[in-house]
Amino acid sequence: MGDFIASRWTDIVFRSYQHASLVIQSVFIATVIAIALAVLVTSIPKLEPIANTISTIGLTIPSFALLGILIPLAGIGAVTSMILVAFYAVLPILRNATVGLLGVDRTLIESAVGMGMKPWTIFWRVRLPLAWPIILTGLRVSTQMSMGIAAVAAYALGPGLGSYIFTGLAQIGGKNALNYALVGTIGIVIIALVADAVLVLIGRLSISKGIRA
Repeated sequence: MGDFIASRWTDIVFRSYQHASLVIQSVFIATVIAIALAVLVTSIPKLEPIANTISTIGLTIPSFALLGILIPLAGIGAVTSMILVAFYAVLPILRNATVGLLGVDRTLIESAVGMGMKPWTIFWRVRLPLAWPIILTGLRVSTQMSMGIAAVAAYALGPGLGSYIFTGLAQIGGKNALNYALVGTIGIVIIALVADAVLVLIGRLSISKGIRA
């Protein structure tokens, strides 16, 4: 294992960077989409059960099946991988964002309106900060899930460490098959742990002590 890593160290680091970059970009896009949808859902109460149903159904779709649908439409490569990861990343964030925004005390919103705040200002200064702890929890779940989905995306020649896992599976019985699979898997786990630690730190910096208490 040591010799395997030493001989491919540069490639492993590069693919680790690719994997992290794919997940970060996809989750960022998913967060923007999910929060926008959550605002829409919370503004129109009839949409809430529809959003919950879509989230539930979406999570039951096998990633390989969705990838098979996306490849003829978007081709192979980074774009298809990002669409795949972003699709699954939206679902936990959407659910938590909806719950978080609905959980904001109506009296606080009414007080903000009474102070002359406009809807956009109320969202940024009242609703989003109060819902943020719950949204961040969904973001953490989404990020961890996206690490695995990004590995599956390597089947469509997407970037990242997933290619190491697929190479190992394709070479079962070969000299380095296990090394490829282990390096890919362990590398993804390490990236996931680092990403979660960063999100925990973001939570400590962005969530007021009063809310955390």
